[in-house]
Amino acid sequence: MSQVFGSRVRRREDPRFITGHGHFTEDFTVPKMASAVFVRSPYAHAKIKSIHTEKARAQPGVIAVFIGKDTESKLAAVPTAWPVTNGNLKTTKYFPIAIDKVRYVGDPVAVVVAQSQSEALDAAELVEVDYEPLPVVVDSEKAVAAGAPLLYEDVPNNIALDWKVSGGDIEKAFREAEVVVNQRIVNQRLLPTAIETRGASADYDLGSGQLTIWMTSQNPHVHRFLISAITGVPETKLRIVSTDVGGGFGSKLPCFGGEAVVAWLAKTLRMPVKWIEDRRENYVATNHGRDHVEYVELAAKRDGTILGLRVKTYANLGAWLSTAGPGVPTILFALILSGPYKIPAVACEVIGVLTNTTAVDTYRGAGRPEATLIIERAVDMLAQKIGMDPAEVRMKNFIPESEFPANVPTGLSYDSGNYAGAMRKALGMVNYENFRAEQAKARAEGKLLGLGISSYVEICGLGPSSVVRSTGFGLGLWESTTVRVHPSGKVTVFTGANPHGQGEETTFAQIVVEELGVKLDDVEIIHGDTDRIAFGMGTYGSRATPVAGASLAVSSRKILEKAKKIAAHLIEARPEDVVMENGRFHVRGSKEPSKGWGDVAYAAYGAGSNEIPKGMEPGLEDITFYDPVNFVFPFGTHICIVEVSRQTGEVKIKRYVAVDDCGRQINPMLVEGQIHGGITQGISQALWEECVYDQDGNLITGSLVDYAVPTAVEVPHYELSHTVTPSPHNPIGVKGIGEAGTIAATPAVVNAVVDALSHLGVTHIDMPLRSDKIWEILEEKGAAQ
Repeated sequence: MSQVFGSRVRRREDPRFITGHGHFTEDFTVPKMASAVFVRSPYAHAKIKSIHTEKARAQPGVIAVFIGKDTESKLAAVPTAWPVTNGNLKTTKYFPIAIDKVRYVGDPVAVVVAQSQSEALDAAELVEVDYEPLPVVVDSEKAVAAGAPLLYEDVPNNIALDWKVSGGDIEKAFREAEVVVNQRIVNQRLLPTAIETRGASADYDLGSGQLTIWMTSQNPHVHRFLISAITGVPETKLRIVSTDVGGGFGSKLPCFGGEAVVAWLAKTLRMPVKWIEDRRENYVATNHGRDHVEYVELAAKRDGTILGLRVKTYANLGAWLSTAGPGVPTILFALILSGPYKIPAVACEVIGVLTNTTAVDTYRGAGRPEATLIIERAVDMLAQKIGMDPAEVRMKNFIPESEFPANVPTGLSYDSGNYAGAMRKALGMVNYENFRAEQAKARAEGKLLGLGISSYVEICGLGPSSVVRSTGFGLGLWESTTVRVHPSGKVTVFTGANPHGQGEETTFAQIVVEELGVKLDDVEIIHGDTDRIAFGMGTYGSRATPVAGASLAVSSRKILEKAKKIAAHLIEARPEDVVMENGRFHVRGSKEPSKGWGDVAYAAYGAGSNEIPKGMEPGLEDITFYDPVNFVFPFGTHICIVEVSRQTGEVKIKRYVAVDDCGRQINPMLVEGQIHGGITQGISQALWEECVYDQDGNLITGSLVDYAVPTAVEVPHYELSHTVTPSPHNPIGVKGIGEAGTIAATPAVVNAVVDALSHLGVTHIDMPLRSDKIWEILEEKGAAQ
């Protein structure tokens, strides 16, 4: 084993980023590239009576103007890639450019192409659209009420899906319950806000018929497949390039109409075309996240034993069914509702609702944060109701370490875990018993201190294919990796994962060093170009390391076995006697004679009779399509300590402790970075972020002036630790970590604030916990100063 795997290796990607040499979508420009600008609806719901483009076409620099009727027969509807089964799904016909009706503010009604972006922007303002406004509904519960305006005539009551899952005897659980907790919980809508907005540049080669699209993508091959379906351009003639991506958080996973329109424009106009969102456009045109209204019931005994959990969720899906939109509030949410607890019965109904808002799809955590907030809030409310310490309630109900792999009522099989161990470590870090004494003393002095616990487990490492396909997912969720050892002994890895901030150019190289014993600087990682890489499923759902990383390890091991046979041939030894240590092959127990990777690789490509065994195929390369046998289930406990100001209601985080378990850590520094970012986004949802529409469907929080994203000033210091519980089925024992912080942080903060106010009779507060909301509660309780 090398000393590189498990080491704090600095990210190899960063020098090009911090010196301005990254290759983002905006950076791809070819001569005579035109600019496209979309004309977007100012109405949330309206019929399009007429569109007049004459004035726009007459403007200097304008090349073309197209409306929905121009593209109706050229561009198919935007597909839904996760039409979940068993939910009576009603698919929507949503076109890249609206034809006769708009359904949300920002729905594109025309596209202007000009020689420059400024000319396209000026001309877009001259496109005249005559709208007939229609009634609007933005609230998911109101949208399903009788008489609510319909977005689509063939979707009654705006219910796109009604999906259920259950396991165990839920009726028995509530019959035998001595205590029942009931709560309506709102998980507010969020805006992903990646630092790089979405965009695409397309260039059509008339000679070859090749259409190249540079775009912001988390999954280039999937985008190629879906854009082919929209445009009719064969996959063999489509190339997607997405090398450097400025953050995604799930917002660059879905297939949107805009990228397909740009591709069609380039082919139709026979010229390169570019479109890049500005921030306002990003907020109305790129998918949103969360937006659940949840009715939660928890059945328990008075000694704290949990008997059952029942949930009914109204999931706002927006104005159309986005790529993974139906799967997020069903599969990724409901199946993990029981969290780390041994709950005999679980039942959940999810009603997916269409509204006059931007579509809701994947956003960091995607379903798992919503589920974790439910169970962690319910456990705290149970503890408060029966007068039991919330840590004790959790310890009492954790799935014991001895029972793994553990089957839960919703059908999942958790791979490995030591939930109590992680929690004990976190409690020790905050000196839990001492804190409770300090809290009592502080309350006597009029101070409002609170401690919130969040114990989580998440489902990630998406596949396995047989499971996800049974849920309706459009393709399998395996991952491909090609490992090529060149004649010089240098190594190139072509991965179907597409990192966009996670650091896989570093960690994947560390895996190669671990498996092959080569030098880190001798490994390059290639991703994000469909012409160079075998079909891959991309990066999301914390799957890159456990799935693509596993694929890489398997390919490396197959190459190593072949290399041992070649080395044995070269040093005239039996293959079973040859070992590889520190990059050199020799007979076990004898350092000489030996051969290095350069010697072995050169022989593999030389392929002479004295170089490789008779009958062996030349070369030193392998491709693996790795399909995991199960998901992976990272877990941990986060603890947040807050102080609430009686004067202003402001919440100040005094300490934040996190103990996470993602199995073996390839690079602890990168693990910490992912946790830092995840916690920050979770805290931000708990305290500040909220996407708000008015009753007419206007996005009130349509810019960073109105939408609160934290800066370094607001972010506390994080105290991190970990436990290590390898995944038994993963070839390198790893689990995902990219979303864990977001999943755990939100309930930790909410529980801490409620705990600070619990002696005042407060049992629940919906997010975000802004100071004005907290101050009003204090005022109502007579506790404000």
